[in-house]
Amino acid sequence: MEHCYNWKEQREKPAFLALEDGTVLPGYSVGAAVDGVGEVVFNTGLTGYQEIISDPSYAGQFVTMTYPEIGNTGINAADMESRKFFFNGFIIHEMNQPCNWRSEVSLTDALKQQNIPAIAGIDTRALTLKLRDCGTLKGFMHCSAEKITGEEGVAKARAWSGLDNQDYASKVSCDEVHVWDADGSKTATWGVAESLPPVEFNIVAYDFGIKWNILRNLRLSGMNVTVVPARTPAAAVLKMKPDGVFFSNGPADPAAVSYAIEAGRELIGRVPIMGICLGHQLLSLACGARTYRLKFGHHGCNHPVMNLCDRSVDITSQNHNYAVDEASLPSCLEITHRNLNDNTVEGVKHKNEPVFAVQYHPEAAPGPHDPQHLFAQFKELMRR
Repeated sequence: MEHCYNWKEQREKPAFLALEDGTVLPGYSVGAAVDGVGEVVFNTGLTGYQEIISDPSYAGQFVTMTYPEIGNTGINAADMESRKFFFNGFIIHEMNQPCNWRSEVSLTDALKQQNIPAIAGIDTRALTLKLRDCGTLKGFMHCSAEKITGEEGVAKARAWSGLDNQDYASKVSCDEVHVWDADGSKTATWGVAESLPPVEFNIVAYDFGIKWNILRNLRLSGMNVTVVPARTPAAAVLKMKPDGVFFSNGPADPAAVSYAIEAGRELIGRVPIMGICLGHQLLSLACGARTYRLKFGHHGCNHPVMNLCDRSVDITSQNHNYAVDEASLPSCLEITHRNLNDNTVEGVKHKNEPVFAVQYHPEAAPGPHDPQHLFAQFKELMRR
């Protein structure tokens, strides 16, 4: 493998990350030669960087990888989790050239093709400790040739609107209704199945930033999936006569996605519903709960979650900066799952209607496969 210590390149491509608290971290550009603003978060995953950066839930954010060596496996079309990168920028310690038989393009080239800035040479673990102490911070990444001082970068970070009260789901959602993988090629040939199970249920999935492996898992569980844009009214979904409705993951502030909350209100009691991540928050809001911003969010592949129904524990993949406020839960919702790291609400179910939701990602990609049984739970809900 070609080592990344190209001192000439580092001298020729100086870059810096400026944070709203006044911190300026020098590094060098390893992505597109553009500047950008974003919310700085950290992800503790040891692998799966391609699946992380192609997750639409990271729209508006600068993703910091705590693992120091990034780029080794390159990028390939099969491991994408959406049609493109939606995140605002990448922060890493060291960029390596790809050395993997599945690699089709280097990470650097892929970032350049999609006009995403990235900075290397950062002490990412020190940055992570700062974010844990101070909370999520707004940032400005300077990777262009334009002359900008660190002080000017800090001012740009502070001036950015941030993600609170911002609807990003409509920005990352699909443009039109479509059937996921109608010929089975995207699911059966992905390396997880030689053939697909027969279709048992027809469901509608709201695309608030849905990951492709969620769709794969739904199809592998015997569900035919029609994907609809984020702003699709509940009446249009009900006209499709689905056996169930799925509320997907997605980015930014759930309270700002008012149209989806309204759709949830109209659908609850009319059709079985499963939600994950942003979908969990939207369905909780639809029932009358509130959400709030976590200090630094949950971003990683190793979060322990207890199922309160049977006291079992799943190791889960998570990516969210907001959570459901337990004190605000209405009497119609029961807590089913709890995060063992910080005791936050990780799952709810409706006491009277066929509705349940979890805060984490049962589809992995990347991450453990412990919670995949939830797709079977959704099927059982529709059977009943």
